[in-house]
Amino acid sequence: MKAEITPKEYDAFKTFLQDACGILLGENKQYLVKSRLRRILEENSLDSLGQLLDRLQRPGRGGLRETVIDAMTTNETLWFRDNHPFRILQERLLPEFSESRTTQPLRIWSAACSTGQEPYSVAMIVEEFRRLKPGRLRDVRITATDISRSVLDVARRGEYEMLAIGRGLSPERQKQFFTPSANGGWQVRPTLKSMVEFKELNLLERYMLGKFDVVLCRNVLIYFSAELKRDILTRIHATLNPGGYLILGASESLNGLPDLYEMVQCHPGIIYRKK
Repeated sequence: MKAEITPKEYDAFKTFLQDACGILLGENKQYLVKSRLRRILEENSLDSLGQLLDRLQRPGRGGLRETVIDAMTTNETLWFRDNHPFRILQERLLPEFSESRTTQPLRIWSAACSTGQEPYSVAMIVEEFRRLKPGRLRDVRITATDISRSVLDVARRGEYEMLAIGRGLSPERQKQFFTPSANGGWQVRPTLKSMVEFKELNLLERYMLGKFDVVLCRNVLIYFSAELKRDILTRIHATLNPGGYLILGASESLNGLPDLYEMVQCHPGIIYRKK
């Protein structure tokens, strides 16, 4: 990007990004936009953000639009992030559902799953529970969604470099749930991969995923406006089975919606039950 971002260009790009995927860029984030879009501008022989916006408005630019959204929404992730949600799942929710769920599958949704670390972490917790309680929760189905096709491609492959493996994954779990790959990385074992289905989904659009018992929507709502956040949480409520649970990120809260959810204290950690 040869030219500096003008205030007019920045405001126009903020509007584009919010309309496209709901992300609300804060003030003075020009440096973030420049760093994430520099390669895209170079590959398309564009000198400024204004030229990119002009190109995006032309017909038949869906591929470029998806590339820009990918660049602005791809965030780092790690295994067993924040730890508490996975402990709550293992010690409270899975035992609860194992008592009540004898014929119907247990369905879990990992929203904004990025490169797959969260849903595969959930799958590990499920597999560890099964080993402790043989015969329990035989049918668990995890649906993992993200707006970015590129991160979903990584997640579906289930192959990670050693640097990514080392971010939150213990040596014991690495040995149990991964095998070395030919290029020096580590491959998720088939037992975990078979549990997870990855789908492309924009949280602002209609959900056609069915009903769930647990929804993890973590560390993504902080990027949305209060209005969009309320809309997403309301639609997630509609996907939950009666008595189903919503798990948010450590820095996120409902900020209302008392008619839809009730808070459940887990000491430590908080989750929300559908009313």
